[in-house]
Amino acid sequence: MFSSVTELAERLYAVRYIVDHVTLHVVFLAAQMRKPLLIEGPPGCGKTELAYAIAEAADTTLERLQCFAGITEEKAIGKFDEPLQKLFLETYAEDLKTEWSVIRERLHTLEFFAEGPLVRALRYQDRSCILLVDEIDKVDHSFEALLLEILSAWQISIPKLGTVIAKSVPFVVLSSNEERRLGDPLRRRCFYLRFENPTVEREIEILTLRSRSRSSKLNGQIAGLARALRGWNLEKPPSIAEMLDLAQALEILGVQEVSDDQRDLLLPLLAKTDADRKRLLLRSGFEGLVADSKRYRDRFMRRERSENVL
Repeated sequence: MFSSVTELAERLYAVRYIVDHVTLHVVFLAAQMRKPLLIEGPPGCGKTELAYAIAEAADTTLERLQCFAGITEEKAIGKFDEPLQKLFLETYAEDLKTEWSVIRERLHTLEFFAEGPLVRALRYQDRSCILLVDEIDKVDHSFEALLLEILSAWQISIPKLGTVIAKSVPFVVLSSNEERRLGDPLRRRCFYLRFENPTVEREIEILTLRSRSRSSKLNGQIAGLARALRGWNLEKPPSIAEMLDLAQALEILGVQEVSDDQRDLLLPLLAKTDADRKRLLLRSGFEGLVADSKRYRDRFMRRERSENVL
């Protein structure tokens, strides 16, 4: 998939994903050693985006299994297409002059199976795909156990169908927001990465690379705004993607610096719950937020200037 760490770094940068030294090497090792990658961290810190960036960097397809409470095996694996089976029997009824056991075996093949993302990921033939199992912490331990056969033997056993063996081994990324602790059998099979919300410095890098704004002053304030919001223990702290949306909105509006009088305009972009909105509507709420954003920005810019002098 990637011939070297350098190639991986260059390709990820080309698709505008910034990655630290440790993550870069772990991703490369996981690809080389065919090990799943388990990434834990708060929502919106770039876990899912890493999987998409790897797929784009490798020029391959991403198969996504979005987990949720109550997810069924059929959603993940697939199921037999009963209407298609029935249509086949009705269409070829006169030609099916064989034992019922033979007909039943014919009906229980992949030809009549509507594949879910887990099966599709194993059946890529020309090149490996990226299999993203997103928010795995939302499922229970029984569903988690379903993945162990895939992650251990790169195959999956399906009643009536048999065992589907991987034609090519997918690169597996599992993401977790830590709503519950994942089991040790799953952890044992994976390389582990811990993601946190980015520092002001890292978020400025991301904004500089991915937003259209070339104003270091504005990007610095947006990154400072993100840092301030995440430090306020909001019900819904902003994700990296939401701050990129804010940067785009400010660019469209021609705003060069966020100020107190823009509160009502920017509130729908910053507060995503009623409680957070009410908090920012307090007299000192938005004013304090703007002041903190400038403080974080100015601290970063002073440090950057001193480093350039040295």
